[in-house]
Amino acid sequence: MAGAALVRVKVTPRAAAAALAAAFAAAGACRRGDGPVRIGSKNFSEQVLLAEIAAQAMEARGVRVDRKLNLGGTFVCHKALTAGELDLYPEYTGTAYTAILARKPLTDPGAVRSAVTAEYVKRWNLVWSPPLGFENTFAIVVRSVDGQRLGLTKISDLAVHPELKPGFGYEFLEREDGYRGLAKAYGLEFHKRPAEMDLGLLYPALASGQVDVVAGNSTDGLIDAIGGAVLEDDRRYFPPYEAAFVVRGSVWSGNRAVRAALEGLGGSLSAAAMRRLNAAVDRDKRRPEDVAREFLLRLTQAGSNK
Repeated sequence: MAGAALVRVKVTPRAAAAALAAAFAAAGACRRGDGPVRIGSKNFSEQVLLAEIAAQAMEARGVRVDRKLNLGGTFVCHKALTAGELDLYPEYTGTAYTAILARKPLTDPGAVRSAVTAEYVKRWNLVWSPPLGFENTFAIVVRSVDGQRLGLTKISDLAVHPELKPGFGYEFLEREDGYRGLAKAYGLEFHKRPAEMDLGLLYPALASGQVDVVAGNSTDGLIDAIGGAVLEDDRRYFPPYEAAFVVRGSVWSGNRAVRAALEGLGGSLSAAAMRRLNAAVDRDKRRPEDVAREFLLRLTQAGSNK
């Protein structure tokens, strides 16, 4: 600043050495990524569970973790990641493809994953971890007892049972990739028009026999709770929504423990297993951290028995 008095400060050799050592230590910490790994999640149970599983898997490898859970929706988490406020969070390939990259849905899981992998690295230097083993996509659900009685295992099986009563949410009835496209792809012609219902009423209506077929999400915890069965999408009508973690490139390449933890989670969760974990939180009201801890314990035990 012009006109300011010049103040001379005497620096001893010991103080200079200490300052230099501190500077080198700080630089080394930055290079090694010694700060806590910031793990985020969207604001629903499955996301919190997945983030907690990743956090505990990393902590077991000596990684310090800063949990930033229940942040909000897809765009909130993605913006935090690209802004450097997060290091990773769980995401779904179909969501990334359609919502973030703004592309029309595809039904080929490999093509979707290849596209998001390439574009995320190119645009933001973000890496996708190995898939966790399940998709959270639309699911056509029937009662298990009806599935066994009528031999329903695939959506195409519904074509020979037009007597069944369908019930769907408003969005599924209206959206392009919802019921109209489903009916066309599978040749479905139910005798009764689908009942339009609030999402919260679908599973109770299925359980009570008010309807026989509903559209939910493939990892909903309540599917098992009401004795439901998910029919296989044998014609791959619904877009793929493979679950994985999106990670900042510098963290993926610079922190071996983080990478090892996420690679160890690859292929560890089926849709049925994810439904059970979700049910433990949503139905049984258990704490996500306890459910995550038990899952990782089982995963470790299964690995040691191989």
